[in-house]
Amino acid sequence: MTTLTAVWAIAWANLVRLFRDRSNLFFVVIFPIVLIAVFGLSFGSGFQPPLGVADADGGPQAARLVRALEQAGHRVVRVGSAEEARDGVERGRLAGALVIPAGYERALRGYVPLTLPYLGRNEPDALQLGAAVRAAVTRVTMPARAAAYARDGSFDELVARAEAAPAPGVTVAASTVGTATALAGMTGYDVAATSQLLLFMFLTSMNGATALIESRQLGVSRRMYATPVTSRGILLGEAAGRVGVALLQGLIIMAGSALLFGVRWGDPAGAVALLLAFALVGGGAGMLLGAAARTGQQATALGLLLALGLAAIGGAMVPLDFFSATLRRLAHLTPHAWALDGFAELLRRDGTLADVLPQLGVLAAYAAAFFALGAWRLRKALTAGP
Repeated sequence: MTTLTAVWAIAWANLVRLFRDRSNLFFVVIFPIVLIAVFGLSFGSGFQPPLGVADADGGPQAARLVRALEQAGHRVVRVGSAEEARDGVERGRLAGALVIPAGYERALRGYVPLTLPYLGRNEPDALQLGAAVRAAVTRVTMPARAAAYARDGSFDELVARAEAAPAPGVTVAASTVGTATALAGMTGYDVAATSQLLLFMFLTSMNGATALIESRQLGVSRRMYATPVTSRGILLGEAAGRVGVALLQGLIIMAGSALLFGVRWGDPAGAVALLLAFALVGGGAGMLLGAAARTGQQATALGLLLALGLAAIGGAMVPLDFFSATLRRLAHLTPHAWALDGFAELLRRDGTLADVLPQLGVLAAYAAAFFALGAWRLRKALTAGP
């Protein structure tokens, strides 16, 4: 038996063992698709971008303006100051923010022109929200505009003068702050599919560590060592089996979500490269856990903790755009955050394979480290005495 044949046989045996248990079909294939549907509907329908309002005036006219925005169906979030509003927009917590400065009431009553600052990112939700805010401000302040001229003359003359007069017209000056979020240009299904893809690929890889432990405990690995197959062939076969499982699950999730929900994955070459790189990361981590853990129970508990913990820290449960700067730096200690950055590059900015090379390089480094440690630990476990 050649080394290549042995590698293929060991990898194929791992795939057969996974799908021989029918319950694995539910968790590997059906459950991720169901969660994509649930989260896609949650993010993709009925979502109202949050509008921050910083009311530094506090007068009746300012309250009337805020009430009009709420009655128009906007999701108004009251913030304490203009600085807090700017910070919320820059960090992505707010789609846009309207600042009502101190002296707003006095300016209206004194027929003095006034400008209300509106802050928003350069993305569709913020631009649409800005247009809606301008319309609401115009509507609310129209009586004050007309009152400035309703003092003498005929009705027609007053209307004509009111339509042409700028004072005390209130205008909104929109400015762009921060950079566009990775969520911009992505549907709820796109966001859900990329995060669930990474979460379940890594979770399945970690759960697969128990199969490697069973092989050790049942003596299967030792019997393979007794055959003419080289130790390198055995290690490559175990590694290929772990990667094959992760890759197959990833392909099923990508194809299923694209067919069922119209999920976009961006440039095909870039998407496949990211999928393969993350499969290598998951396979390497699963092999390391399977070689290091002593029992199946230990591997299951630790694998579940690591899979869910790294997914939460890495942005596979809550989008990275909602993280603070410190948490974002912490998130990029995980491979999940780098993979999410890669998919965001493909989807948000129509990136290609060349644009995700930095993310692929980091994922390749993670995979190499995991496989090197896993192979070293597995070889040590197999060659150790009984």
